[in-house]
Amino acid sequence: MESIRKYFSSQSKDCIFNYIKKLKLKIMATRSYIGVKNPDQTVSYIYCHFDGYPEHNGAILIEYYASMERVNELMKLGDLSILGKFIGEKQDFNNRIPDCCLAYGRDRGETGVGAANGTYNDLINDHDVDYVYIFDGEFWECHRTYGPTGVELYNLASAEA
Repeated sequence: MESIRKYFSSQSKDCIFNYIKKLKLKIMATRSYIGVKNPDQTVSYIYCHFDGYPEHNGAILIEYYASMERVNELMKLGDLSILGKFIGEKQDFNNRIPDCCLAYGRDRGETGVGAANGTYNDLINDHDVDYVYIFDGEFWECHRTYGPTGVELYNLASAEA
């Protein structure tokens, strides 16, 4: 620990901040919930560990999971490490097939990772994740769990139909 202090004390603030940023890029995840609104107004949802920001998970959900049938297929996978454009088939968890979902249950054999149920308000106010995506059967809605909420992501495939 002392050698780390000496190293950093000899560096400029900019160098330290750049180093911290690099470390965070390697270890941080943008966690999200992906869910579907139920008739009783509860939400069935799964957890997704990586790339939960709208430019990744939001874009994939809008383009590749634009129907209740596709969303139900996704929900059956349970919790995900990574959301992919395609459901895919069982794969080696440490050697991911590009563009396919990587699921904790299917691909790593974990148990207790199936879809959970919660209330809409509890999900969008859960600070354990960064984003919450909820499909209402027609549109995807996206909420950030920090800062302003209620950013809607329109399901382009459904809007054009």
